[in-house]
Amino acid sequence: MTNATTAAASEPGAAPQKKRALPLWLIVTIAVAVLGAGAGGLLLLHGRAAAGAHAAPSGPPHYLALKPFVVNFQSGQAVRYLQVSLQVMSRDPATLTLLKENDPVVRNDLLLLLSNQRFATLDTEAGKQRLRAAVLADVRKVVGAAGGHPSHVEAIYFTSFVMQ
Repeated sequence: MTNATTAAASEPGAAPQKKRALPLWLIVTIAVAVLGAGAGGLLLLHGRAAAGAHAAPSGPPHYLALKPFVVNFQSGQAVRYLQVSLQVMSRDPATLTLLKENDPVVRNDLLLLLSNQRFATLDTEAGKQRLRAAVLADVRKVVGAAGGHPSHVEAIYFTSFVMQ
């Protein structure tokens, strides 16, 4: 402080210095930010809890063997045959029960998928893996349409794969 300021502050008729209050708009902005952050945190926690409710169950895997599929498909001028045995893997027994109850739909969808394959594609490892992924997608679609959780169908395995 300078001497002039000290003298003015010590004069008996001088007004005391007021502390500056925060402007109202700043207080409102801070309050809104704090409330927004709190609400966002609650929504985030609620979203994680809801996502956890539909997460894939843990535990030992369960398998459902489907009846073998035999389809014919065209390969150039020759008619070829494909015989495939599949197993569905899930850790949720209720999902496998749902699949058993909807077996006609599963078989229909998979027969259509299998009969539209090409011999040259299925003759490669990559082609078989793409077919396995397509079968998994079709089975998950049936589970979802039947009211189950598609993500509970974890894998499809070929247990027999014969092309002639």
